[in-house]
Parts: sequence; C-alpha cells; structure tokens
Amino acid sequence: MFYPLAGVRHQSYLSDSKLFPVPTDRNLLIVLTIAGIGAPFLLSSLYLNSYLQPWLIWTALALGLNLATGWAGQLHLGYAATMAVGAYAAVHAARFGIPWEFALLIGGLAASLIGSLFAFAALRVKGLYLAIVTLAMQFIMDWVLNHSPVISGGSHASLQSPRFALLGQEIASGRGLYYVALGWCALVTVFMMNLQRTALGRALVAVREKDYAAAILGVNSFYYKLIAFSTSSFIGGIGGALLVATFFFLAAPEQFGVNVSIQVLAMIIVGGLGSIIGTYFGVALILLMPGIANEILANAAALFRLPLGNETLAHIPTAVYGALIVIFLLVEPLGLGKLYANIRDYFLVWPFDQFKK
Repeated sequence: MFYPLAGVRHQSYLSDSKLFPVPTDRNLLIVLTIAGIGAPFLLSSLYLNSYLQPWLIWTALALGLNLATGWAGQLHLGYAATMAVGAYAAVHAARFGIPWEFALLIGGLAASLIGSLFAFAALRVKGLYLAIVTLAMQFIMDWVLNHSPVISGGSHASLQSPRFALLGQEIASGRGLYYVALGWCALVTVFMMNLQRTALGRALVAVREKDYAAAILGVNSFYYKLIAFSTSSFIGGIGGALLVATFFFLAAPEQFGVNVSIQVLAMIIVGGLGSIIGTYFGVALILLMPGIANEILANAAALFRLPLGNETLAHIPTAVYGALIVIFLLVEPLGLGKLYANIRDYFLVWPFDQFKK
C-alpha cells in the first residue's frame, strides 16, 4: 500500500515534528488540493455552490470552534453569537464603503473582542457551568439582534449584503465565490495544522487535559484559554461574514440562532474533537447528508415504484441521517477522524500486522 514507512527515518526532533512525517499524507493533500482547485471545471454550478461552497465555509467555522472546544477543552454553546457579531459588523462596514478586505477584518476583530469579554467571565468556571455562561452569551445576542433595528433591521427584517469584492474586483460568479470559500478554508486549515506543532498548541492541549497540572508546569491556563476563545471568535467572525457575503447574501437574526451553535458543536463532536480531518468529515455528515439521503431515497422510491408520499419522503431521510450519526458514534465514540486514523494506522504496518501473535 501507500502508507508503510519503509525507508523513512527520523534522526532529530525537528524531522519528527515536521508537518508531514508520512510522505503519503503530503501526497494525499496535494491530490485533494488539485481536486479542490479543479472542481469548478468538473462539477455543475448547482453542486459547486449548493454543496461544496457551504461545506468549505462551515468547515472553516467548525475548525474555529474546534480550537476552543477540541484543543483547549472549553465547551462553547454560543459560537453562533460570535458569527453574528462578525457578520453584522462586516456587512455594516461594507455598507459604509469600507473595502471587503478590511470589512472582514473588522468583523473578525469585533467578534474576537466580544468573545474575549464574555471569556473573562466564562473562564472563571468550567464544565457545565461554562456551557451555561456561553449559552447566556447566545441568548443575549439573540435578544440584541431581535430588538435592535439599527443593527439587524428588526426581528422580521434582514440586512442586505453589498456585492462582495476583493482588491477592487467584484466577485459575483459562482466560481469566484467558491474560490473565496476554498481560499479561506485552506488558510484556516493550514493555521490549525501548524498550531498543533507549536508551543501554543501544546499548551492548549495541556490545559485541556488538566489545567491544574498545566499550571504546576508553568502554563498560565487562564491566559491560554483566553487566547483560544479570542482566536476561535476571530475565525468565527470572519466565517460568519463570508457566509453572509458569499452564500446567504443577506443577514437575518434566525441565521445565527442557538440551533446553529448546537449544529456546529455537533459537527466537531461527530467529526472528532481536536481532529482537522475529522472536522471535514463531521461537517459533511451534518450539513450534506440530509440532502443526499433525501435525493437517494426519492430516486429509489421512483425506481422501485414505492408508494411513499411527500410527507414520508420528507421524514425518512431525517431518520436515516440520525441513525447514521448514532451508528458512527457507536463504532467510534471519538468521531470520524479517529475512525480514519484507525484505518490509516492499519495500513502503516500492513501487511506485517498479519504476522503478529
């Protein structure tokens, strides 16, 4: 197979900690990158902008939440609130004539500021108490959006997003918007991949495992938790702004409700906490599987002439989708990322594992 490490030797810590210790991982990433760049030339605009583009945007958002919850171990139930802050701040900035490059940065900084302010109160507690505090952040943001027409236009109104543009060039085509989502997702992914190898990443993991033990070793747990919340909120703010500017094209309060926070949390739990590849899998399962299951079952009903009504066809995919999540978590409670890692580890020693006693 491709994964065995025959001929791969690490003679220093630097070589062992490089980004791709296994050459096949690097080659696989190159292939996926080429496939992502070439997708607009291979897929129709329907699949490109209805499936791939939102998958990339939500994956970047889920990676941001995974930084706080998966790496730092801080349960966050108010992630949609930071997305809302970034989205509305960026849209208002763009409506005032600020270029989108700076508007996105303003959205990220605004979300980071709000997230940090709540973190000062939230990080003095932990576990379920932390979850309640972040959930309160979500409810406060919901109330603000529904009762502040100056910000959101009111509970039943929406805020139109200006045309998205970068470097003075308007991007209106589906292909261009897809490449914006691809670029942002790639940037966040590279950041997260490198974070794992830095002192900051190791400190976050130490805080996640046992903050008291980390403090004994000289790691300021509150400081690193605050960095995790701030950085996670920054990524969520820019991601929320891109979601509005390139996919929804308008901002509405219901786009950032508590159900969205729970949905993003489900993505990283199903994919695997602290797993980058697992986040991609988790987002695909939560975001894309209901539509795919609906299409498959509708085609199967038409092919085999099954007497299924529209109401039945609308509910069966949801049941199948829920059953798939349960099955995946039963097979591997640590998520789809761990399931992939188990398969990868099997091929690392194949076929020599056949000789073990």
